[in-house]
Amino acid sequence: MLALLRFDVIGALAVTPEGEPGSLSLAHLLPPNPQGQLLKVLSPMLVHHCPIEFQSFMLELESEFQRQSTQHDVSGHQETAILISASPHSRSTQDDRLTELAELATSADISVVDRIVQRTQAGHQRFLVGSGKLKDVLMLALQKGADLLIFDQDLAPAQARAIAEFTDVKVIDRTQLILDIFARRAHSREGKVQVELAQLRYLLPRLSGHGSSLSRLGGGIGTRGPGETKLETDRRRIRERISHLERDLTMFARHQNQRRARRARHGMPVVSIVGYTNAGKSTLLNALTKSQVAADDRVFETLDTTSRRLRFPHDQEVIITDTVGFIRDLPKDLLGAFRTTLEELREADILLHVVDASAADLESQIVAVEAVLQDLNLEQVPQVLAFNKCDRIPGDHAQFLCRRYRAIGISALQPETLHPLIHYLEQALERLGSNISPVSAQQSEEGSAIASHA
Repeated sequence: MLALLRFDVIGALAVTPEGEPGSLSLAHLLPPNPQGQLLKVLSPMLVHHCPIEFQSFMLELESEFQRQSTQHDVSGHQETAILISASPHSRSTQDDRLTELAELATSADISVVDRIVQRTQAGHQRFLVGSGKLKDVLMLALQKGADLLIFDQDLAPAQARAIAEFTDVKVIDRTQLILDIFARRAHSREGKVQVELAQLRYLLPRLSGHGSSLSRLGGGIGTRGPGETKLETDRRRIRERISHLERDLTMFARHQNQRRARRARHGMPVVSIVGYTNAGKSTLLNALTKSQVAADDRVFETLDTTSRRLRFPHDQEVIITDTVGFIRDLPKDLLGAFRTTLEELREADILLHVVDASAADLESQIVAVEAVLQDLNLEQVPQVLAFNKCDRIPGDHAQFLCRRYRAIGISALQPETLHPLIHYLEQALERLGSNISPVSAQQSEEGSAIASHA
């Protein structure tokens, strides 16, 4: 209650039957400490035995809170956040999801100061978590000087507002965080249009939510005013902007169709690299084509489609493309906005599905990518599964994974491990040219052999 009431110290003074001061009970907040204690309750004492000199004590306490807060602010301006997950999933599943959320936060230059997990059967209607848990979150945020609460689950507009009003801390959800990262990374005109479109589609229903109290009045005499006019103006401007951006994307789509038509006339096969974000797709593109595409070790480094030529040992040339990485529960608005870019995958003769072999949740990442491909109706395009970063795991484990998933093991940082992959892709394209499916038991055999080189 001290934190909720914004008090540092609270006390209760008893009065004797004679009306004189009796025992004094005190409690005060504690700065962050290894024990994780939020407050200290002193034993009852007589007033004249109280050991605390309140003015100096309060100054020291405030000074310690300030010092701890400064330590959490690594860069002087970097935002700090507490990550929260509330779902019916197991603790281990939620921990894995929060680990990924922490990677997203780090990619957005946010410092994570703590994580909170609550297992719920069905999220609290108003706060997603219970009000008691939310009080704990608030006390932790005050203690650690957090600027943000980031929820792993998508929040309804009313939930986000209720939590923000209760805690007086900025609240965002996973989708907002991903949209922010995309906004930072978009460089091309097309990428910026796609991100802005996704942001506006996400914002529109939330802007409408702010005016729900006015909407319930039903309009008419006595309800018209600057508030309603401003809200409707904002809605109209957003809808007009969305229409404008959609027209831009239609124009980009026409240009892409023209490029694909020219490519088809030249008879150039296409291999498109797909995979979970930060699986090493851009690094692999660079290694295969000796390119210099940006390939930092962080999520969603690549947003714009990049195409390069790859010449196989027997002089056959192909176009190899790299596009935006996928992620589990990819925001629908984002997937819809990036459909123009992802349409490039429809022209692929082969999808090269790159997986991070060192990922703890490898299987769930594979499932997430396959789910996105199904949403895009691309599950019928022939696929080659390649496990990247095999140099980060023991050789026998890499061989086991490749046999289990019928995959080819590589390391994009070790060019000598790429030759079998190049050979397999070349053969697969030749078989496709002869209308023979590239999927065969040979993939399993080659996968185990290649893993031993990785």
